[in-house]
Amino acid sequence: MTKIDNRPWYWIPFLNFASGLPYAIIISVSVIMYKNLGIDNEDIGIYTSLLYLPWVIKPLWSPFIDLYATKRKWFLAMQLVISIAFLLVGLTIPMNNFFVISLAIFWVAAFASASNDVASDGFYMLALEKEQQSFFLGIRSTFYRLSMLTGNGLIVIIGGYLEQEYGDKQKAWSYTMVIVGLIMATLTIYNYFSTPRTEVVTTKEEKATEPKISFAAVFASFFQKKQIGFVLAFILLFRLGESQLLKMLTPFLIDDKGLGGMGLTTQDVGIIYGTFGVISLTIGGIIGGIVISRDGLGKWMLPMILAMHLPILGFVLLAHFHPASVYYIYATVIAEQFGYGFGFAAFMMYLIYVADGESKTSHYSIATGFMALGMMLPGMASGFIQEYLGYGNFFIWVFLATLPGLILSRFLIFPKDFGKKSEQQNS
Repeated sequence: MTKIDNRPWYWIPFLNFASGLPYAIIISVSVIMYKNLGIDNEDIGIYTSLLYLPWVIKPLWSPFIDLYATKRKWFLAMQLVISIAFLLVGLTIPMNNFFVISLAIFWVAAFASASNDVASDGFYMLALEKEQQSFFLGIRSTFYRLSMLTGNGLIVIIGGYLEQEYGDKQKAWSYTMVIVGLIMATLTIYNYFSTPRTEVVTTKEEKATEPKISFAAVFASFFQKKQIGFVLAFILLFRLGESQLLKMLTPFLIDDKGLGGMGLTTQDVGIIYGTFGVISLTIGGIIGGIVISRDGLGKWMLPMILAMHLPILGFVLLAHFHPASVYYIYATVIAEQFGYGFGFAAFMMYLIYVADGESKTSHYSIATGFMALGMMLPGMASGFIQEYLGYGNFFIWVFLATLPGLILSRFLIFPKDFGKKSEQQNS
């Protein structure tokens, strides 16, 4: 396929920001919102985890994104749907049955967001050469994670500020979701003008000579890949600990110390993640992409996995000792966000390796669908597990849950220099 000079620095950051922000709002910020609106931990764990389902089953419709229209048209349309959905959530929060209605609208947004991810991932792989993909992987994952921290940071700060300003949590979160909808609409407009029409070039030059691939063939070919059993087990179990941590971390920080939490305000949580968390994640993500591009995935897979999971021990210590100083919380969040930014680059690079070949867009979405399944099922149980164990023992369990993925990673076979820049590019 002919590549063009498409100025990736102009569109990669914001395209991935527009993928991460809806995910953050639907999966993470909804937890904070529902917690502050009086929903209990068990219901939060179950129903917000069910919102992962569109990401789990997206492989069922991803071949249509591969075979019909362009990736660019798909992600622009889906981002528009997401913008409208968030505006509608904001309008429904003041209603008496807001929980059911807002969940239904979040479901629509989740399906649109999952489709947006498929199209954006495919566009990334089609528009860039393989060596560019490894270099921009750190930038890509960093801005994706920055968007999530914008949700967990800036958006939460706005929600907390409006709670104090109005003294009405429903009104505060109603306005907050309207603001999120307007931000998504702005991102959609920017992406319309900044993203290149790479696939237009491809369609004119190559479409006539490309054989049509059936839906079933695209789907089945993924399960014919080498080591597919180990691959699927690794993808499903790699985030077993993180999936539970993400659901109960915010309730832990917000709950009173009498309940085992840290007793922070909504604004405190937003500030911690929106300042030091953002800086740490940015540095970690950029370094992760650079070292893979320099040395290849093989050298860094184990160190990156350890960097991602070891900081969970910091939350174990917080839950057991409840230090009075907020600086211990800052230190833990800094370590966790740096490790996440640094380590997750390795996992995403491995998924690119798994998807490599024909129908890479569909195969990547299948891989990330299994990843979402590995997030959804443990997340649904996290509220019950936390209620049963208490926060202190819960975080110990979360740390132990990272071990299966670590062990499986040692059995994976892949080119050790995958993602490494060629010597010609280095010169």
